[in-house]
Amino acid sequence: MKRVDWRVLDEAAREAVLRRPPSLRSDELRRAVARIIEQVRADGDATLRALTRKFDGVELGPLHVSEAEFAEAAATISDAARAAIDEAYERIRAFHEAQRPVPLYVETAPGVVCERISRPIRTVGLYVPAGSAPLPSSALMLGVPAQLAGCERVVLCSPPNAEGRVEPHVLYAARRCGISEVFKLGGAQAIAAMATGTASVPRCDKLFGPGNAYVTEAKLQLAADGLAIDMPAGPSEVMVIADASADAAFVASDLLSQAEHGPDSQVVLVATEGALIDAVAAEVEAQLDRLSRADTARRALQNSLAIRVDTLDDAIVVANAYAPEHLIVNTVDARALLPDLRAAGSIFLGPYAAESLGDYCSGTNHVLPTNGAARAWSGVSLASFLNFITVQEVSSAGLRAIGPCAVALSDIEGLDAHGHAVRLRLERAA
Repeated sequence: MKRVDWRVLDEAAREAVLRRPPSLRSDELRRAVARIIEQVRADGDATLRALTRKFDGVELGPLHVSEAEFAEAAATISDAARAAIDEAYERIRAFHEAQRPVPLYVETAPGVVCERISRPIRTVGLYVPAGSAPLPSSALMLGVPAQLAGCERVVLCSPPNAEGRVEPHVLYAARRCGISEVFKLGGAQAIAAMATGTASVPRCDKLFGPGNAYVTEAKLQLAADGLAIDMPAGPSEVMVIADASADAAFVASDLLSQAEHGPDSQVVLVATEGALIDAVAAEVEAQLDRLSRADTARRALQNSLAIRVDTLDDAIVVANAYAPEHLIVNTVDARALLPDLRAAGSIFLGPYAAESLGDYCSGTNHVLPTNGAARAWSGVSLASFLNFITVQEVSSAGLRAIGPCAVALSDIEGLDAHGHAVRLRLERAA
């Protein structure tokens, strides 16, 4: 980890330190993804099979997962795995159930009622990566709020394994969320299929889910064409704010839990004590030797930072400027910092709030904005799967109360037809 003394940096240097590593959105990547999208648009299922053969080394028959495959998946996984998925499902459901919006009904003038109502997005597409490890947690994080929102159709894509099957834990989690339309598709081609629709894969109104650089690029390109997506996302990241009370072993384990995601992940320690930074660095080295993904974590640590600050107020400034995906506050009184923390995907308070708990089973959602997007974007929630619609109902008395205001404003703006539509009604109401 690169060590930085925040106290001696000027504003320009501070801004440079907090800049993320160079983007992986190369021109070559953009062109490759654009070709995939156009191929899927042109040739649909045939392209999906060809690209799966090319990238996954699998010859697919039907693209969708059959009922027999769902049943086999449930029977294949262990009792302990089923119990863990079920337990996580219940907590995630409880937290998202509490997010149900309350309808708004406001009388803004006598006879003028304004409302705000919600309706589920009709068809949503969920992407669950596979990579080097199964990710049933992502299926839960996307499937639970889609289920609670009441989306009419929920489509899930996940890459096939060498046998042409979707990972069984992912299938079990999907079925736990009531999802029956699962397709054996990964990468940019899966995103393109759900965005444009093919003979097999339904076209979706909004897409959700994390993924590699190709998946992210496909989402961004399709969003530029008008597709709704959950958020801009990139490599995983965590920032830990720690004071002298922090356990160096805890801090190191939190940093490594993100570093093992991928070589492009970034982890940042912001500490008030130089001795703690030394202790954490030693713990990182000691714990690395025990990790199966140590090589991946080491590569991520090359782009990571240990920032020394004077005070926790300085640490808050750093955190708000960086806007991390995950922010852990491991201090004597972590909650005292909460009112001043303005930008983060998800915040973890106290020494026992391991970021991993949020990834899996505390109840909050782990699909979060990265790369500083947390300054303006929020993580996935129940609201992500809903449309919010305003309604107004106006009586003749209400028209007489607010109509002259509308006429006056239309005159100011020179929009005669706007004013005429109200004047006509005022004359009739009179």
